[in-house]
Amino acid sequence: MNVLANDGISKSGVKALETAGFNVSTDTIAQENLIEEINKQNFEVLLVRSATKVRSDIIDGCPNLKLIGRGGVGLDNIDVKYANEKGIEVINTPAASSQSVAELVMTHLFSISRSVFDSNRNMPNSSNGDFKVLKKKYAKGAELRGKTLGIIGFGRIGQFTAQYAIGCGMNVIAFDPFIENISIELKIANQTINVPINMVGMNELLSSSDYISLHVPMPADGKAIIGDDEFDKMKDGAKIVNAARGGVIDEDALLNALNNGKIAAAALDVFTGEPSPRLDLLTHEKISLTPHIGAATSEAQDRIGTELADKIISRFG
Repeated sequence: MNVLANDGISKSGVKALETAGFNVSTDTIAQENLIEEINKQNFEVLLVRSATKVRSDIIDGCPNLKLIGRGGVGLDNIDVKYANEKGIEVINTPAASSQSVAELVMTHLFSISRSVFDSNRNMPNSSNGDFKVLKKKYAKGAELRGKTLGIIGFGRIGQFTAQYAIGCGMNVIAFDPFIENISIELKIANQTINVPINMVGMNELLSSSDYISLHVPMPADGKAIIGDDEFDKMKDGAKIVNAARGGVIDEDALLNALNNGKIAAAALDVFTGEPSPRLDLLTHEKISLTPHIGAATSEAQDRIGTELADKIISRFG
């Protein structure tokens, strides 16, 4: 059976598949050439990450496809329902990258609390006099300990983020319409401690949080979860992180909130206009930026590749 990993797959995943008798290609085929090449090379399994889109045209145009795999959590770039209707199985790896995304969120929380991102922009161009100016500019940082982190969406990534935040001494509250009561495990040295999480309503989370982190899929209606109304309900000077999906925060509303001082800082790993985010976001002095790298650690990619391979081998091996 031929497998196309169009957005790449870890060496461990390739090795597991090849050992089980699968032929694996990691060559990247341009979106507009996918149908032709999938049929020409008789690929029956298509693996993607976020770059390749698998819409109805590919599903209809590639009758030999038996399985589509997404290396990651979200399935926004795959027409899952339509694929299933056509008898094509769709799989993903929801747990493999959770820790990596959570660690990136914590990186951004520290960065926007101490203006590290903006300091890194300005320090290379500073002279001796500027050094003193910058030292004064960045001397009003904040500690995470004792602050309240509100987590919107409390699945695997939200829970991993909560573990790290609690370890930093933060007070964690969360909103998730599908969860009423939950405790998470903290492993400290040789001990495991169960910590109950205070699940609250959305309005309470917005008004009570010093920091907010989003861990939700894009709503089916395409409407942002955080817009002007939600920003108005937040604390003055709150900070927000989005490492979930571009579009769950209304980018115009975010810029308004940053420019009028309602929001002190933001951190974005995802953008509505990927792979070409809008310039006013990229150049804003109050936004810490990364280019959609939440799951991009060697450990996470290794887990993703291995998990995809295990599922494919279990299905067809």
